[in-house]
Amino acid sequence: MRRVTIDPITRLEGHGKIEIFLDDRGEVERAFFQIPELRGFEKFCEGRPAEEMPRITPRICGVCPTAHHMASTKALDDLYKVEPPEAAKKIRELMYCAFQAEDHLLHFFFLGAPEFIVGLDAPKGERNILGVIGKVGLEIGGKVIEARKRCREIITLIGGKVVHPVCGLPGGVSKPLTEEERAKIKESADFMVEFAKFVMELFNKQVVQNTEYVELIRSDMYTHRTYYMGLVDKDNKVNFYDGDIRVVDPDGNEFAKFSAGEYLKYIAEHVEPWTYVRFAYLKEVGWKGFVDGKDSGIFRVAPLARLNAADGMATPMAQEYYEQMYDVLGGKPVHHTLAFHWARLIEVVYAAERMKQLAEDPVLTDTNVRNIPEATPEEGVGVVEAPRGTLFHHYKTDENGILREVNLIVATQNNAAAICMSVEKAAKSLIKGGEVSDKLLNMIEMAFRAYDPCHACATHTLPGEMPLEVIVYNSKHEPIKVLRR
Repeated sequence: MRRVTIDPITRLEGHGKIEIFLDDRGEVERAFFQIPELRGFEKFCEGRPAEEMPRITPRICGVCPTAHHMASTKALDDLYKVEPPEAAKKIRELMYCAFQAEDHLLHFFFLGAPEFIVGLDAPKGERNILGVIGKVGLEIGGKVIEARKRCREIITLIGGKVVHPVCGLPGGVSKPLTEEERAKIKESADFMVEFAKFVMELFNKQVVQNTEYVELIRSDMYTHRTYYMGLVDKDNKVNFYDGDIRVVDPDGNEFAKFSAGEYLKYIAEHVEPWTYVRFAYLKEVGWKGFVDGKDSGIFRVAPLARLNAADGMATPMAQEYYEQMYDVLGGKPVHHTLAFHWARLIEVVYAAERMKQLAEDPVLTDTNVRNIPEATPEEGVGVVEAPRGTLFHHYKTDENGILREVNLIVATQNNAAAICMSVEKAAKSLIKGGEVSDKLLNMIEMAFRAYDPCHACATHTLPGEMPLEVIVYNSKHEPIKVLRR
């Protein structure tokens, strides 16, 4: 049996590799998406004061720290049974929308766009941000930098630090906003609305109007019929910061709708011996293995899943692009994995429009930004929509607020099973007769890149221990002994 290894895989957060096994005919028998790194955040948070969590958990990842900070802060709200003032909620959501927009732009231009803008046939040395700038021009590259800079300035202004925010407190935020700060934020929000529109026009020109790319998006090798999950507001519209969790089945019908505190009634986790990622699935349907369809409990999260799980977007321009995507791809729900890129840019539009709405709200500068907790802590759950999907933080403490148990279901864990299926299906579709090229291997990597996975966040092991394995080889590279802990 022949073995093909992609190690390391490229253009993602964290570390991983793909192992592909070919049979005697050169066909793919199995393909594994493996995450060899281990992070132990759930275990080493135990014994710490719960109020430290919004400062500890952002260290899980330098790319999506704001998501962990916000989920943790909301978990503390629930833990101490305290409702933040309206101004605090809007300040939090404003910062969070700036973070979503910046993070989505980072993924599209730096990680996802090289395929669609530089081209599938481009040499691998050009499939990067420099290759993208070479295609779109320095002026557009400058606009991308300016857009990210403005979003990061908003995060810094509200959060205190851009990489690891510190503003979230149980019951509110650390400081109010001034009218001068609100005016500055509104100026950047106006810029972001126009830039988001420009990016969608660029995507329409480069991808939507390219028949080859649309056919690739709709191809069977990048398609899975799964359930979809995402936060929705009271009107079942996409919301990043708050709302209920809605799940739709592969036909688009509502399967479940529940609050953050009820998540364990609906979600369970499965463990495989060959990776440090746990696989989330729907309890009611059950774990049936790495298969899709209505009888499988595998579901997906992140941009496309959010759009599939919702009835629409809560802002006008985003709604127009939402309708366009479904019209081009044949209606809801869309099961095409590469459409995650399209949905991601629609969410940039929504984030920018929502930033503008919040920046124009006079409540934003109300000085009442915190209600002091008074309840004895016991258990709390916080949920937000991270760029990569639904993120759960669940804390249990003693009466002094010292953590006894911590459970994190990170966005990429919710997508982990689907990512494995997508990689294997792409490998089986692309590798025929044992022929393997750089282009084909990159197209296999495209299957996971569309999800924008963050494996720095998602690597956990069920017992909180590392099952160490040491393989001893002889001079011919033949294994002669295996030691396991």
